[in-house]
Amino acid sequence: QVQVVESGGGLVQAGGSLRLSCAASGRTYSTYNMGWFRQAPGEDREFVAAITWGGTTCYADFVNGRFTVSRENGKKTVYLQMNSLEPEDTAVYYCATELRRGLGCLRQVSEYPYWGQGTQVTVSS
Repeated sequence: QVQVVESGGGLVQAGGSLRLSCAASGRTYSTYNMGWFRQAPGEDREFVAAITWGGTTCYADFVNGRFTVSRENGKKTVYLQMNSLEPEDTAVYYCATELRRGLGCLRQVSEYPYWGQGTQVTVSS
């Protein structure tokens, strides 16, 4: 079984920054494919960013250079640094992981079998 835990959400003013963390545990692999998604009230869960086991990153178009996904070297922890936050970024942010290698950057909810509980990010105007 794989456990995924997010942290770092909170309330921030528009233009501010937050850093989310995601830690995966429970298996022997040293790295994982990990993705960040978000879900606003009444909306579908949408892709934000992902990093492959090899370190390749990809982002949703709306990120527009404001967010950076990174991995702590050799660890099962990834980060989502979010800058220039906008009220439209308000959502519950979820981290997810997929253990297989060689899949490329995964952007679909259905591609991730393991999910965290989510962390709330609220951006005030």
